[in-house]
Amino acid sequence: MTDYQMISEFDVPVKMRDGIVLRANIYRPNREGKWPVLLHRHPYNKDNPPVSFGLYDISRAVRQGYVVIVQDTRGRFASEGEWELFSTSQQEASDTVETIRWASTLPYSNGKIGSFGESYSAFVQWAGMLHHPPELKAAAPSFSWSDPFDELIYRGGALELGFLSYWQLGMYLDTLSRIYADEQERSIALAQLISDIDQLKTEINALPLKNFAPFARNKVAPVILQHFERGMAQDDVDALSLKGKYDKFTVPTLNMAGLYDIFLQGTIENFLHMRNTGGSPEARQSKLVIGPWVHLDHSHQAGEINFGMAANVAVVDLVGLQLRWFNHFLKGMDTGFLNEAPVKLFVMGENVWRDEYKWPLARTIYTPYYLHSQGHANTLLGDGVLSTIAPDQEAADHYTYDPLNPVITKGGAIMMPPDFPGGAMDQREIESRDDVLVYTTPVLEEDIEVTGPVKVKLWASSSALDTDFVARLVDVHPNGYAQNLTDGIIRARYRNVAKGEAPSLIEPGKVYLYEIDLWATSNLFKKGHRIRLDITSSNFPRWDRNPNTGRNPGEDQAADVVIARQTIYHDAEHPSSVILPIIPRK
Repeated sequence: MTDYQMISEFDVPVKMRDGIVLRANIYRPNREGKWPVLLHRHPYNKDNPPVSFGLYDISRAVRQGYVVIVQDTRGRFASEGEWELFSTSQQEASDTVETIRWASTLPYSNGKIGSFGESYSAFVQWAGMLHHPPELKAAAPSFSWSDPFDELIYRGGALELGFLSYWQLGMYLDTLSRIYADEQERSIALAQLISDIDQLKTEINALPLKNFAPFARNKVAPVILQHFERGMAQDDVDALSLKGKYDKFTVPTLNMAGLYDIFLQGTIENFLHMRNTGGSPEARQSKLVIGPWVHLDHSHQAGEINFGMAANVAVVDLVGLQLRWFNHFLKGMDTGFLNEAPVKLFVMGENVWRDEYKWPLARTIYTPYYLHSQGHANTLLGDGVLSTIAPDQEAADHYTYDPLNPVITKGGAIMMPPDFPGGAMDQREIESRDDVLVYTTPVLEEDIEVTGPVKVKLWASSSALDTDFVARLVDVHPNGYAQNLTDGIIRARYRNVAKGEAPSLIEPGKVYLYEIDLWATSNLFKKGHRIRLDITSSNFPRWDRNPNTGRNPGEDQAADVVIARQTIYHDAEHPSSVILPIIPRK
């Protein structure tokens, strides 16, 4: 393929219909001709290295005959307007469509547009696709959410406190200049915001949430403060949600996800719905890549675990995959991509890539692993056992959940840098707490692969009117290292919301069945390892603490919390279990 030298143009204005001017950088071949355009719109400064937010090598794309445009979204950096997560999200669709149409009319454009980018940039792609711009022929929305009530803002009814706090405060380092017109006020506010970010690890412990100081005193994220106070409102996030809209999407999508990514489930959901209900034959050709990555870091290292160089994006060549994708739909080249399996998957533990034709895998054997103990499963030194044998009559396990002494977040699918690194981390410190129940299999006599969705069915009661239950799947190495794989949470009042029921408080002492969605993983539990399930009631500050009072957590005062007595049942009538998607190896 011919390589082209590159021309760069910076801060190119793009006027929206309402008069707001957005600005973009343009990179194009240095020769006469018309080329397909690849568009990347994001709020993180178009002048930053693109690999940070798009997994993209701009010069490589230009050398292969593409125009690449990177634009600051509305209200961000060089672009005019105001940005705020909820209100601006309704505008992103229009801005994306108008930018696509503008790009298609440039003198060096052939009128065919592709879009790429991850996270928020993936969201703006989906928002634009809803309006069917005819110039857009293919998209690569990576690491993207689907339902803001199951990842972006909430998870199982609990607030994504850590992610929202760290992300929103960081976003306002740029936005403050638009909030404060007076230079002196702006300087004071910026210094305060920087201090608050530095002190967030301590500040985030304060209650009540509705007076969360870093947000309140800096005038940042006002709508997030409202969510802190009123809870899981359903009336203002439709523009951020893709639920129920997939039949309206007609553009094929190349979806990329990370097993330790905060939007893993959303990316999988987007792929599945596009394959099954996408609004065109092309949309139903969408594909999925899942690697062992955390959000915004797609190297071979996720937390404390090195998954080998094969896991690195440079080795698996995600840039090349995207170019093959666009070459097919924008250049009409037969790259062979569509003849390949729709799912490319990394299996941790074995540390290999594998192609699959179905998700979940067609050969999956969903196997319940039941909780057992003699009533003393507290800590990793307790008597908790996990096995495929159904329980008979066994004593229940108990622990005390104190909202003022929560289990602290350690790794996982989080984005709270630098205070709380994500990915795989040793859980033994957490598992040494008396308010953590630990259930572990005997040493495995053969390899067991777990690939696919993981769910926990937990029979439990509480002394409180409302509370939380957290479950975590762990791979225990022969030396005792406890590698977290995936986890989930359920807030008791929201226990049946997924089934269409309204939120409701629980009756103290009454036994309920809680279904906890741990999303998905792909891991080979090797011979000599052990499978473990941890049960507790907090993972803070990733998720906000439930004060156990029955009121919304944002309404309670610092001292207005209730210590809850939690009981976990595992007997013939209450067979608590984790359902593992076992993949036969022979």
